[in-house]
Amino acid sequence: MKKIFSVLILVILCLPVSLRAESRGKYVADSMKSEILGEVRHFAVYLPESYDNDTGKEYPVLYLLHGGGGSWGDWGRVGNMVRIADQLMAAGESRQMIVVMPDAGTTFMTYFNGDKWNFEDHFFKEFMPLVENRYRIRAEKGSRAIAGLSMGGQGAVMYGCHRPDLFSVVYAMSAYLYKMDLSMFRQDDPVHRDIQQRVEDNNAVKYIAELSRDEVSPLRSVIWVIDCGDDDFTYAANVEFSLAMKEKGIPLQVRIFDGAHSWDYWQAALRRALSYISATL
Repeated sequence: MKKIFSVLILVILCLPVSLRAESRGKYVADSMKSEILGEVRHFAVYLPESYDNDTGKEYPVLYLLHGGGGSWGDWGRVGNMVRIADQLMAAGESRQMIVVMPDAGTTFMTYFNGDKWNFEDHFFKEFMPLVENRYRIRAEKGSRAIAGLSMGGQGAVMYGCHRPDLFSVVYAMSAYLYKMDLSMFRQDDPVHRDIQQRVEDNNAVKYIAELSRDEVSPLRSVIWVIDCGDDDFTYAANVEFSLAMKEKGIPLQVRIFDGAHSWDYWQAALRRALSYISATL
């Protein structure tokens, strides 16, 4: 009987990591009152499996932004974020980190300032300070990364451009980097026009192209990654951005894979992002 148990234990130890019990992180739905936006804002936080057990430990953080027309729940609901993070951390392919998923709005969705909706001010002046105080986040540039998909990819890029002192890694997935004629935006809708105008006001390709030599220097302290599908409608814009960065001498990595503007692609991109970011922070 002892021999049988010994064999069973040996078999379990030899199983691949993916078949063993996974670490279980915690997905927290949270909220805050924003004085800048004048309303309650909801957000989600992923806490790694060790968070409750090691109460004295601080963690690096990834700010993970949703896409246009989306919300704070997208990465957890359709992006499979918790399972992906659990699997990677259990396999040792990602370090233990906190992932924060904000909400840039529903009826009016934008990551940028303008008129009465100043989301960028909210993000830097209210949201980040509150989150990093409420959770045990290591609040320093070397422990922060920001990533996002589509319009969230543009948000990640421009936040990195505006505040290179805060982020060590920017990882943009299928980034919507400047205004395009898309069916989801109706020209007869003033809200849609305003959203698209803010996208164009933060045209990432133009922003980089127009930087002076002194303005370029701080961006070299950030690790930049562009991840885009070869069948994505944002492909050309991402290539243009990459060329503009190289023209200015700002190092970046460009990752092009088979795929389109879809959650299948972004789930795969998130796996790549978490592994890469965790090795960098």
